[in-house]
Amino acid sequence: MSVVIRLMRAGAKKRPFFRMVAADSRRQRDGRFLEILGHYNPLSQPYELVVHKDKVETWISKGAQPSEQVASLLRSLGIPTQVVRPVASPAAGDKPAAKRVVKRAKPRVVSPRKQRARAARKAGKKQAVKAG
Repeated sequence: MSVVIRLMRAGAKKRPFFRMVAADSRRQRDGRFLEILGHYNPLSQPYELVVHKDKVETWISKGAQPSEQVASLLRSLGIPTQVVRPVASPAAGDKPAAKRVVKRAKPRVVSPRKQRARAARKAGKKQAVKAG
């Protein structure tokens, strides 16, 4: 389950009010959520933004990804939006990590019709090269 920190719309028609929530990324925007982390009222002048900083930092440290709008709001408060992890430098004798190759369980099945069409295209290209 990937967790996203996003804004959940509340309020009346044409009177938006947003709750900042931690939710499963597969859930609807206004659907079930895991925890309320604050709220945002864009209509008040200046806008009202209340964030429970400790809760947000906890979720981000667990791997939750903030949406673009939430990341922007958190940056305005000075809350880091990414987990800072120390980078381990490889030792002098270590080899770089090999690229992971994904192999298919079964080869793709190409229909006979598609095989004939591909062969006809190849033959047409060969004739065009010979003529040109």
